[in-house]
Amino acid sequence: MEKEIFNINKNQLSYGRGYVYSLQYHLVWCTKYRKKVLKDGIDLECKKMLQDLAEEYQFQILAMEVMPDHIHMLVDCRPQFYISDMIKIMKGNLARQMFLVHPELKKELW
Repeated sequence: MEKEIFNINKNQLSYGRGYVYSLQYHLVWCTKYRKKVLKDGIDLECKKMLQDLAEEYQFQILAMEVMPDHIHMLVDCRPQFYISDMIKIMKGNLARQMFLVHPELKKELW
């Protein structure tokens, strides 16, 4: 029995004006010095903040896992977004919000 390697389901494609797309990026980023600071409830706040950013900037987080020293995300976005701009938005806004809510992180990540 032959295994299907690639299967495009019509429901998984997104449609724009005159084009069809499915752009998914697997993003992984680490904390500074790989310090294990994303724990004890901070990880849940981090997930919530990233979901809010995704809603605000109109991209979709298909899967997300927050580890103590890094974050994995599978992101689906429109072709109009540059991936570098998306990462800059997510990392910058998340860091700013986390340092405002948890100032002790700033001391730990000096």
